[in-house]
Amino acid sequence: MLATKRKPASVGEILTEEFLVPMGLTQGILAEAMGVPRKHVNELCNDRRRITAPTALILARVFGNSADFWLNVQRRSDLWETMNSPEERERIARARSLKAAA
Repeated sequence: MLATKRKPASVGEILTEEFLVPMGLTQGILAEAMGVPRKHVNELCNDRRRITAPTALILARVFGNSADFWLNVQRRSDLWETMNSPEERERIARARSLKAAA
């Protein structure tokens, strides 16, 4: 299993640098558009909250892109974190293939 050295952009970085800043939006404006508390948006922007399917669908509606876009940002980040965690890599290495057992 190969671990990518370069950490992908996080949900918070993408949301802030690719959407909020260029569009001149505040977290409060985005929260209102999303119909969520400002704290929810703040936690997304600061990578303290993960993108869930409902949040991905809401962000897709607000920004006119796809839920898959947001879920893929989260997925890339999750995979990188797992692949670069010694504990998780050890746990994964202990798994055995059922294909070889057949």
